[in-house]
Amino acid sequence: MGKLNDKVAFVTGAGSGIGRAIALLYAREGAKVVVSDINDDHGNTVVEEIQLTQGEAYYIKANTAVHEEVEALVARTVEKYGRLDIACNNAGIGGEANPAADMSIEGWKNIIDINLNGVFYCCKYAAAQMLKNGGGAIINMGSIHSITAVPNSVGYAASKHAVLGITRNFGVEYAAQNIRVNAIGPGYIDTPLLNQLDSEHKKALISKHPIGRLGTADEVANLALFLSLDSSTFINGSYFNVDGGYTAI
Repeated sequence: MGKLNDKVAFVTGAGSGIGRAIALLYAREGAKVVVSDINDDHGNTVVEEIQLTQGEAYYIKANTAVHEEVEALVARTVEKYGRLDIACNNAGIGGEANPAADMSIEGWKNIIDINLNGVFYCCKYAAAQMLKNGGGAIINMGSIHSITAVPNSVGYAASKHAVLGITRNFGVEYAAQNIRVNAIGPGYIDTPLLNQLDSEHKKALISKHPIGRLGTADEVANLALFLSLDSSTFINGSYFNVDGGYTAI
């Protein structure tokens, strides 16, 4: 018996990296998983990976920056599987890299639309559905930069700080209705996104983690799984780092 048997989950940004690892783990634990992404090839590939191991999965394209698409994502999840128990709001971008005063207005709006508004839309529509089926778990993907600055990325820092506010408010407001909302703050994780960096930049990032290495997507997925389980029902409105000690210094 899997830990998530009979549960229905969606994961945004599930076509690669952390989102992919979470979707695969949810499926291995028995959940019916809606894989959502803006890249059809990546999303469908993850669905195929899940199905190859006899898991249940379905792909729905959705841009989380567009509230109508998020509303449709939830509606189509329920149409396909009958309910929604877990929403993992993972989709996000790094955004424009510039000193704060030089950040373009377009760059600011873009990262706020995806990293902040997108998380709000996912929480809004997921919570509305969970109220209908007696509760659920929402996991928002923050960052170590939800609590620390990140030079030359003011939009990223601001958006990830705000994810904690959304998490705490939704968690407090819907706790009595059996909806738990928590956030994860990954450190730098060894995903395809970091493969774009040169070796010196990658070494500099590693040096910021006392554990002496980058994290893995599976390590973040393990925490997302725990926060999705019925065994974590007294955890609500909280934020958890998975960062190899980065924020402890």
